[in-house]
Amino acid sequence: MISCDKAAVICNKAQYDEATFYEKVKLKFHILICKACSVHSKKNSVLTSLCDKAKLSNLSEKEKEEMKNKLKETVS
Repeated sequence: MISCDKAAVICNKAQYDEATFYEKVKLKFHILICKACSVHSKKNSVLTSLCDKAKLSNLSEKEKEEMKNKLKETVS
C-alpha cells in the first residue's frame, strides 16, 4: 500500500492527466481505505473543475518581464 504523501502526489498528477494507469489503480485502492485521502481527492477535483471553468491562464515569459520592469520603475 502507498503512503498518504505518495497518494497526494498521484492525486495531483491524475488531475492533470500525468499519472500512469498503474498509479491511478494504486490511488483508487488507497482512497478506498483512507478517509483523509478520499476527502483530499474530492476537494482536489472540485478545485481543478473550478479552475477549468474560470479559464485561468498564465502570463508568458515576456509579460512577466514587462511586469517586473514596470514594478522596478515605480519603486525607483
